[in-house]
Amino acid sequence: MTAEAEVSRRIAERGRITFAEFMEVALYWPRGGYYASGDRIGAEGDYFTSPLVHPIFGALVAVQLYQMWQVMGSPGSFTVVEPGAGDGLLCRDILSYAEDFPGGFRDALSYVCIDRRVAAGHQRDLKHAHRIVADTLPVNVVDGCILSNELLDAFPVHQVVMEEGSLREVYVVREEGTLTTRTGEPSTPALAGRLDDLDVTLSDGQTAEINLALEGWVDDAGSALSRGFVLTVDYGRTAKELYSAQDRFRGTLTTFYRHVQTDSPLQRIGRQDITSQVDFTSVVRLGRRAGLDFLDITDQRSFLGNLGAEDLLGRLRNVIADRTEFTANRRGILELVDSSGLGGFKVLAQGKNVETTGLWGFCPSEEARMLAGLLTPPVLTDRHLKLI
Repeated sequence: MTAEAEVSRRIAERGRITFAEFMEVALYWPRGGYYASGDRIGAEGDYFTSPLVHPIFGALVAVQLYQMWQVMGSPGSFTVVEPGAGDGLLCRDILSYAEDFPGGFRDALSYVCIDRRVAAGHQRDLKHAHRIVADTLPVNVVDGCILSNELLDAFPVHQVVMEEGSLREVYVVREEGTLTTRTGEPSTPALAGRLDDLDVTLSDGQTAEINLALEGWVDDAGSALSRGFVLTVDYGRTAKELYSAQDRFRGTLTTFYRHVQTDSPLQRIGRQDITSQVDFTSVVRLGRRAGLDFLDITDQRSFLGNLGAEDLLGRLRNVIADRTEFTANRRGILELVDSSGLGGFKVLAQGKNVETTGLWGFCPSEEARMLAGLLTPPVLTDRHLKLI
């Protein structure tokens, strides 16, 4: 049964389903859901991510992980857990560039890739790398860092709309053979509860998305982490910005098909990406309840810049003689720090049982630049995407 057929079956059985349930089926249904139907990232897919754009992303994340390891006292074992790891490209880049760091970091570093399915291109030849097929965090007593990159934006979201002063939820129904949406009473009081917790009042007619799945994710991360950090990279905003009637009256739900923003979630079910911006205020608040301290937040442009992106870009000509290859590499790096694109993504650091006066990615640091100076400037490989 395809994802679309499963949606139709559930609607026929119950009359309607929440948008969150529709999104769950469209993205994750085992037989025909978007993420269960093959690789969707890259030139032949629908979108691309930072690790795919250029290996400098993984190299500089490795710089930040190195400092985290130091903050924890340089333990003999430091584990990175990456949920939503896909084909393991970020894992490969981090482990590869960590080889250049001093003090035994690479020997202490182990890596766990978690994903809902076994990606066809998943790297099997990585020392200290392990793979778990799961849609949760089936690990515990982690000393190190839980690292997620563009994971939370793919969680199913409930859609709500304010109608004449009452909060209503958006449901998916079928009318005259066509899928459409209708509003009704909220399926759970948690929707109004989330807005109340954030002190958010929607304007009349305003549509918004509420990601209730964040609570389970943050609880899992807090339980899994014994000591260390949670590093989250994703696109999103604070609650005040996210639920602004002036700037986002229609919400942030977006669909992508072959690198084109289509914004038609009820079309191409299982064949297009559906996503919405992350509410970072809730991630921080829920984190505190789960034992995770808020450490800092910035944008990806500043994060990579503080870790040495400009220095590595400046030394790129030292390792690339071919003009076309140099242009391709430069283009990829600039894409990562473009404030109107990937550079505008947020980077959030949370911690548990650790004390730090400042992580390198969140404030200019001479130590970070010195460590980045030990790296041979990363260059594109055949595993990465050449944007030009």
